[in-house]
This record gives sequence, structure tokens and C-alpha cells, in this order.
Amino acid sequence: MSRVLLQYLLPLILPTVLYLIWAMAVRDSGSGRRLATIVREGPWFWLIVAGLVLAGGSLIITALTSGSEPGATYIAPRLENGRVVPGHFE
Repeated sequence: MSRVLLQYLLPLILPTVLYLIWAMAVRDSGSGRRLATIVREGPWFWLIVAGLVLAGGSLIITALTSGSEPGATYIAPRLENGRVVPGHFE
């Protein structure tokens, strides 16, 4: 579950969360703009694009940095002495 959150959900929502935190900070700084106005007029298209770019980058980095070397043999999970030994590459 944590992998799903870190690879897919967090990069998608991070730009929006940062924007909302910024909007609350601006509202409290005495600029006179209401939070609802700031949120309604927000750059939603660009926040979605930024989230998709971050999620894509996360997937590309994961694909390039994980896995095993080409030609490795996969050893399936098995039961040894009542314990499950996870699958791995050799």
C-alpha cells in the first residue's frame, strides 16, 4: 500500500496540496483575498499537468532503478520449514 501511495498518489496530488497550502498562507497574510476566490481562480490545468509529469517521472525512475539484470533466473516463492520464502532473481 505504501508503494502505491508513494509512486502513484503522492506525485499526482503533491502540486495541488502545495498550492492549497500556499493559498492558505496568502489568505492569512492580509492580502484581502478570500481562500474561496484563490481556490476558484487557481491554475488547475497546470496543477494536473504537473501532477502527471511527477507521476510519470516517478514511474520512469522506478523502471530504470529497480528489477534485476537481464538474463537472471527467477526463483518462485516456495514453502521451506513452514515458512514462505519470497521469490527472487539469481
